[in-house]
Amino acid sequence: MAQTHAQTQGRGALSGERVLGAAIALADDEGIEGLSMRRLAQALGVEAMSLYHWFPNKDALLGQMLDAVFIEMERPTPGGEWRAALRAAAIQSHHTLLRHPWAAKLIGQPLGPGPGRGQIGWMDSILGRLRSGGLSAELTHHAYHALDSHIVGFTLWVLPYIALSRDNPNFVDEVISELPMSEFAHFAEHVHYHLNDEPADTSEFDFGLDLILDGLDRLRVG
Repeated sequence: MAQTHAQTQGRGALSGERVLGAAIALADDEGIEGLSMRRLAQALGVEAMSLYHWFPNKDALLGQMLDAVFIEMERPTPGGEWRAALRAAAIQSHHTLLRHPWAAKLIGQPLGPGPGRGQIGWMDSILGRLRSGGLSAELTHHAYHALDSHIVGFTLWVLPYIALSRDNPNFVDEVISELPMSEFAHFAEHVHYHLNDEPADTSEFDFGLDLILDGLDRLRVG
């Protein structure tokens, strides 16, 4: 079967970086469920088999995509106050995961030989900043897992809410109308607070993050 000019041009210009960038853009637009080697090849204007020169299987591609997201994540600054540096890095990392909604779902999944250099580099920077902030090795161990769990876990928690709000802006009103709210007074209060037009001074993510950092600071000097 004769190849089209577009396919020939696409293959000639193909590179691992181009494939990776197209895969991330596709996942951002259509979700990880919409990403397949065939669909990616179509977006690149090449045959699916040509992608395997760069990535032997889809898991290898997903692993590199996740690592690229970790490279986007902010590293805490080495100087200044340790708490402020980690706070800024954690907030930016959370926002990075929100820009790539598929990424948080992949963290912890077996996607090849193990974490890539981007992920390990991000982990090392967080661990190192905790240590340079005066935390012991034991406290750093626990602190890292608390911060990592908050960043990834909160992102996973909020993504469905963001999707529901986008696809059905009236879903909260529907929940209120279908439930006997008088039986669930505290839940009703919580929902009405969410519906309050006044923006909160601190987001839910920031609030939880500050609780973790404040607690670590007390343990650090205790």
